[in-house]
Amino acid sequence: MKKHYLSKLFEPDSIAIIGASESEGSVGGQVLRNLLDSGFGGALYPVNPKHDEIMGLSAYKSVSGVDHTIELAVIATPAKLIPGIMQECADHGVAAVIVISAGFAEIGKAGLDLQNEIVDIARTYDIPLIGPNCLGIVRPRVGLNATFAKSPAKTGELALVAQSGAFCTALLDWADTEGFGFSAVASLGATADIGFGEVLDYLAVDPETRSILLYIEGITDTRSFMSGLRVAARLKPVIVVKSGRNDTGTKAAVSHTGAMAGSDNVFDSAVKRAGAVRVKTVAQLFAAAKVLASGTRVSGSRLAIITNGGGPGVMAADRAHDIDVPLAEMSQKTYDHLDSVLPPF
Repeated sequence: MKKHYLSKLFEPDSIAIIGASESEGSVGGQVLRNLLDSGFGGALYPVNPKHDEIMGLSAYKSVSGVDHTIELAVIATPAKLIPGIMQECADHGVAAVIVISAGFAEIGKAGLDLQNEIVDIARTYDIPLIGPNCLGIVRPRVGLNATFAKSPAKTGELALVAQSGAFCTALLDWADTEGFGFSAVASLGATADIGFGEVLDYLAVDPETRSILLYIEGITDTRSFMSGLRVAARLKPVIVVKSGRNDTGTKAAVSHTGAMAGSDNVFDSAVKRAGAVRVKTVAQLFAAAKVLASGTRVSGSRLAIITNGGGPGVMAADRAHDIDVPLAEMSQKTYDHLDSVLPPF
């Protein structure tokens, strides 16, 4: 069976961690530590010109010095070095790249020019690129924690795709306390190359994923996003929360990942048309995550409300109407049976 073109991002057999070190606070060092702690079974190649060994592993001076196949490269170096590193990755035949480093489109024109340079290399050589300015990718089933997050993720059937790394870590922390896990977590950052559409396309056919959560600041490729969302939402529940719903939020999104948020009304209509469910708050997304992680799936389109008081029942009926959920019409037989078991008051 032919593998998806993003499979090397989510299930690589070998990883180079460029910028890894044992220095306190090193992002690359935390990525390597996470990969070791998560039990990644593939080959790990730390790359740092200043070290011969890092965390008990042989270190390499450059990507070109790694005399093995590299399926995934995780880059955590100063932004100005990354175009050269990307070219090295291309020349070496690296299959996929995650750029964790910041300092690109979110800082202005100079950063945008740098970002365009690495994207040009990625697309010229057909290398899927996640980032820049992202947390990384987690795939618990295969022991992949290619992030600098300190909270490990349990294995589950819920996928999370977000532009914000901080949002991912917050949800990972919360999920850990609630006791549920993930099939995949993808922090996309600036979505300079690979965006929501491509990742949704992957998750739609991923047998490990039963439902999908999205945190979106802005969409860079509307056509790809809508295509991926339609495919995924036909097959699995997709819940969306979007920031940048007003002028203030939009400005914050641009300064964070460089994303342009666009018209909120247009986005809302597009999500509904695709068959996904949009929520307005993070609390609602967390609640949806908890329900989806439970594995419970309801069938049919009619709802019965059971309550021990009239007021809550009326409020529930109002809310069902607000969100277009029809209430079931019970048969006389059902009414008669309820009368026989319920008290007369």
